[in-house]
Amino acid sequence: MGFTEPTPIQEKTLTTLREHVGDVVALAQTGTGKTAAFGLPLLNRIDMGRRSIQAVVLCPTRELCIQISRDFLSYGSKISDLQIASIYGGSSIALQIRQVKRGSQIVVATPGRLLDLMGRGVVDLSGITNVVLDEADEMLNMGFKEAIDDILKETPDSAATWLFSATMPKGVAAIARGFMSDPVEVTVGKKNSTSARIDHENYVVRPGAQLVALKRIIDAYPDIYGVVFCRTRHETRQVAESLLEAGYDADALHGELSQQQRDVVMQRFRNRRLRLLVATDVAARGIDVEGISHVIHLGLPDEVAAYTHRSGRTARAGRSGKSLVIMNWRDNRKLGLVAARCGVRFTACKVPDGDTICKLKVADMVEKLKAVDVDHDAIGEYLPSVYESLEGLSKEELINQIIAERFNSVAAAYKGAEDINDRGAQPRRPRTDRPVKTFGGSRNPGMQRITFNKGASNRINQGAVIRLVCDRAGITSRQIGRVDIGKEASYFEVEGGVARHVFHAMKGATLDGQRLFVEMQGGGESPWRGGRKVNNRGGRRPQGRRAS
Repeated sequence: MGFTEPTPIQEKTLTTLREHVGDVVALAQTGTGKTAAFGLPLLNRIDMGRRSIQAVVLCPTRELCIQISRDFLSYGSKISDLQIASIYGGSSIALQIRQVKRGSQIVVATPGRLLDLMGRGVVDLSGITNVVLDEADEMLNMGFKEAIDDILKETPDSAATWLFSATMPKGVAAIARGFMSDPVEVTVGKKNSTSARIDHENYVVRPGAQLVALKRIIDAYPDIYGVVFCRTRHETRQVAESLLEAGYDADALHGELSQQQRDVVMQRFRNRRLRLLVATDVAARGIDVEGISHVIHLGLPDEVAAYTHRSGRTARAGRSGKSLVIMNWRDNRKLGLVAARCGVRFTACKVPDGDTICKLKVADMVEKLKAVDVDHDAIGEYLPSVYESLEGLSKEELINQIIAERFNSVAAAYKGAEDINDRGAQPRRPRTDRPVKTFGGSRNPGMQRITFNKGASNRINQGAVIRLVCDRAGITSRQIGRVDIGKEASYFEVEGGVARHVFHAMKGATLDGQRLFVEMQGGGESPWRGGRKVNNRGGRRPQGRRAS
């Protein structure tokens, strides 16, 4: 497969697992080869004579599930009896059931779909010897805590648990305490840090100039192949549409896309028919694509740990990469927090002006012209007529014509381009003490309660609600407060600053095929049309905003 020597996490983990048969916690940045670090020893422990499930690998997304399964099949290509089942949502459950029943020794799964098959009696974990939690921090951020707990409770005490993660938040530590026995810890680099091969740069631009800055930065890197992160699905769509209209090879990846649409976008990106993938944090989790040169953040993420995962899309498999933050000066404080907690140093840069970009474009054109491999056999018969047609042009005139043909549109676009760097950036002044605003109906300061018409009688749970809200609104689980599941109706709390956006994002939402009617209390909009109005305890429902 081209491996010549192990990466640091592979070397440390393989050394440990050769001798240690118990639990292991392994911490390393994304893109450092963790799949082989647990995949190779896991395959080594499988009894190929047994046609039953012996190991389960849990991961956060469909994309990562598919990637891990492919890697395992590559590692075990010489093992004739190896069977692996890939279990994830958004695909035929009947086909996945057949994969399990044909005698798969390893199941690679997302937690929700695995619980579904366990509930149907298709998957039995009583005989497994190993459980692997890959991207454990990401699974917790996506609201899979309850599902992971339920799965681990069904595994035998004798089964070894291997937990792999890029960061070590409290939730991951809680899993280690609750379900692991004296785990050996393997750490490469500092905890919660990013790869040392990533250059981190920040660009402070004037308010409203982030999209202009993005286009200039893209133009400044002619061979860019990257991911642009946005905070919400709405912003993702807007940015992708603006880039497409400007002639860039870009597309969006967000929670509103069907699984088939997501697959098409990802396939185009992997095949490099797209140079830029514009995505939310939720949609981009688990993306493992080689050769990504740049990660661009349109604003800093709300969660510090999210910066580590975003940046980890580049500099994979020993390569180098860039992580660029396009921000407003008001984000200086947050930038310092990210730098401190992730152990990175940001280089303050200026968005290049029009003249600089034009020079870079011309230089790139010239280098590509010089690098063209001329096939004389293929074009030789056409050259005499070309020479005759261009006979009256001098060398200089011919060069002028070639450059002008390719460059006129670029020069016109940047003619008179203004400076968008925020030269008046100031450190943020301390805020005076202000009373904390509380929102209608919420028990927690700064949180807004949103109620909906489904509850325990509809067989929904807190994890499913959190995943739905994160996916549709493009927010993180940390921005969600209390989630209460009543008998007939329920509610969740979100930060006041994103409450209106979340409320509108939930319009038309379905949960397990059931349509939700959502209301934000204290908003003054009309109540639901049709159906009885209930609160989270099943009683009469308060008036408030309505969405469906």
